[in-house]
Amino acid sequence: MDHTNSEAARAEDIKLLANEAFKAHKYSQAIDLYSQAIELNSQSAVYWANRAFAHTKLEEYGSAIQDATKAIEIDPKYSKGYYRRGAAYLAMGKFKEALKDFQQVKKTCPNDPDAAKKLKECEKAVMKLKFEEAIAVQEAEKRSITVDYHTIEVEPQYSGARIEGEVVTLDFVKKMMEDFKNQKCLHKRYAYQIVLQTREMLRELPSLVDVNITDGNHFTVCGDVHGQFYDLLNIFELNGLPSDENPYLFNGDFVDRGSFSVEVILTLFAFKCMSPSAIYLARGNHESKNMNKIYGFEGEVRSKLSDAFVELFAEVFCCLPLAHVLNGKVFVVHGGLFSVDGVKLSDIRTIDRFCEPPEEGLMCELLWSDPQPIPGRGPSKRGVGLSFGGDVTKKFLLENNLDLVVRSHEVKDEGYEIEHDGKLITVFSAPNYCDQMGNKGAFIRFEAPEMKPNIVTFSAVPHPDVKPMAYANNFLRMFS
Repeated sequence: MDHTNSEAARAEDIKLLANEAFKAHKYSQAIDLYSQAIELNSQSAVYWANRAFAHTKLEEYGSAIQDATKAIEIDPKYSKGYYRRGAAYLAMGKFKEALKDFQQVKKTCPNDPDAAKKLKECEKAVMKLKFEEAIAVQEAEKRSITVDYHTIEVEPQYSGARIEGEVVTLDFVKKMMEDFKNQKCLHKRYAYQIVLQTREMLRELPSLVDVNITDGNHFTVCGDVHGQFYDLLNIFELNGLPSDENPYLFNGDFVDRGSFSVEVILTLFAFKCMSPSAIYLARGNHESKNMNKIYGFEGEVRSKLSDAFVELFAEVFCCLPLAHVLNGKVFVVHGGLFSVDGVKLSDIRTIDRFCEPPEEGLMCELLWSDPQPIPGRGPSKRGVGLSFGGDVTKKFLLENNLDLVVRSHEVKDEGYEIEHDGKLITVFSAPNYCDQMGNKGAFIRFEAPEMKPNIVTFSAVPHPDVKPMAYANNFLRMFS
């Protein structure tokens, strides 16, 4: 057996190990193994397409598109290459590109009923999108959504939580959370009151919020919650309810994927109404129309509240601040840092954030970027934003007289990861993410004046049998 044949055989063995890792939801391990197989035999379209699928599972859609494209270059007739690339485009909301790939799948497998079905769904979605875009242009003149919630009648048989008058009290929030826990809905009147009051508060805030923690007091930072309401309740069990003495910052991605996003967002907003300094909220990349359309929040809002709330939430999400600085020392942001050096805190303060996140620029990078282990900057695995190294982090901290970057945005096995020589911490607060990743969740407690991070990890708790993505675009569910 010559050298090349033995390498091809070894590659095949490694691919089988990679497939096993994939089946066990160990996607990072699967990627490493597929990479080893590719090193031994780079001409197998299957290895590239399989690695693309693993990247998709880790939401690394940029890398998935690159790998699937490579599979297609090696074998233009390999339908799975187009299929994987189409699914990644879909996940990024690039419906037109996805459509082209699914048309190609149909061409390569004209008799495959599954391919035909997916193509049909994709065509429907693109048509719907075009229709919605046309309507949005006509409605662009619409001013801020105002509803006089006082005029909404509460039926006598409604037995859920009630807000007496204008003030959201702790008793109300506790009763509402208890109702949510038992899968009861909040009356639309009170949902409007909470969301509209939150909008007024968030509107007044700067794009970069300074938080002052007095000596002897503490402050908790949580990462992505992603609609995992029962895990949010568990955080409050472990660490106490938000209050002026026990303040929290939730660092974006409150909604989408998990199917209790309405409960999560109304709870966080209600605490904000109860006491603005008990809870701080930052925008994540999922607080946007494009993501909410694909990953379930929009469908969930329509189902549990009404169509009008979809627009209202979209508007309120545009009011969320983009970053926080704790005691002038800790920079907290959802995604990460920038494609250019020399960005000052004052530059972030002046960002006009009242819009959907753009495809590039400072606002986009704050919401989308990820750290990388090597120095310098690189393309994003996600296909949006960038990857930045420890040298970029150190320089940013030095130029802004800061000690630490805390960010979220990425699932981590232990719920957190410390990188860049201790200068950057990722915190992620959705344990067993999407009911399948098996990760822990974490939050970070800071105590003034030292402001040293104390990381607490926790495991997932049971929730009612509603699957993640239950309200997602049904044709995205076909690919997950």
